[in-house]
Amino acid sequence: MISKVMTMQEAVSKYIHDGDHIVLGGFVTNKKPYAAVHEIIRQGIKDLYLEGGPGGGDTDMLIGAGCVKVLFNSYMANSGFTQVSRRFRRYVEQGKILWEDYTLDVQPMMYHAAALGLPFVPVKNMLGSSLIDHWGIPEEVYKSDPKLPPFKLKVIDNPFNPNEKVCLLPAPKIDVGIIHVQQAAPDGTCRIDGPIFLDTDVAMAATHCIVTCEQIVHPDELRGEPWRNQLPHVIPDAVVEVPYGAHPSQCTNYYDYDAMYLRMYDKVSADDELFEEFLNEWIHGTKDHNEYLNKLGASRLMGLKVKNGFNYVPGLKRR
Repeated sequence: MISKVMTMQEAVSKYIHDGDHIVLGGFVTNKKPYAAVHEIIRQGIKDLYLEGGPGGGDTDMLIGAGCVKVLFNSYMANSGFTQVSRRFRRYVEQGKILWEDYTLDVQPMMYHAAALGLPFVPVKNMLGSSLIDHWGIPEEVYKSDPKLPPFKLKVIDNPFNPNEKVCLLPAPKIDVGIIHVQQAAPDGTCRIDGPIFLDTDVAMAATHCIVTCEQIVHPDELRGEPWRNQLPHVIPDAVVEVPYGAHPSQCTNYYDYDAMYLRMYDKVSADDELFEEFLNEWIHGTKDHNEYLNKLGASRLMGLKVKNGFNYVPGLKRR
């Protein structure tokens, strides 16, 4: 068995570089790879082409830290706390990043097409909306940037039914996919409990895949029930054990989301100076994920552990 186990620093340094096209797994406040995001910021990686379908504070932090050049997006919020992520909104309004918008039902199809090795996917979902005609990225930028397709989309006649239109969307060419899972073996076999979201398609579509996990377990632990495993060992390039690696988002069977942290982030992300103080305290001020967890404190983390039979924390203050 070839071990793919690395530290967070090693995995990010080896596989993520300035100007890469990366995709983050998870869903808004669920199973987002925050530990990897923190390390990308610590290492000062810049000019990323970033996407991940339904984004949350993970995407917002990367934007606010100056790591992002282009964002492909369909939704950006910390639901229940920030209805539109504040760094994202400010950077778009001030023209600090290029931004292209899709719909929340179309982006999963694009990732699935990429996972299947298809060059594009035909859809009807965006037809009739302003997203067809109003592009966030100018067409001349599409044509001049080698990391981008030559255009956002193309509307054509359906060759099988010329009386209707279809919209062709390019499958993203992903350099690195980053997902968080509950359990992984050292060889890269992964088990995801609960909702899978876009994670398996992102992992299979990417040239390289970094998996962060709550636990590294013996391969026999996963081989006993192979039908519960979503990714075979050939997909991930790096496996990083980071307990609470999705904090402050939730992780099925392990912990609930940290409402206190998300309320704090809602406040600091609204102000430039407060956001810089936040980065210096919580990310640059911690050398790695272990120091981040020590700063949070054991009692706080234990308070987020889900209760058997509930899979959430009853009585947790959520507003």
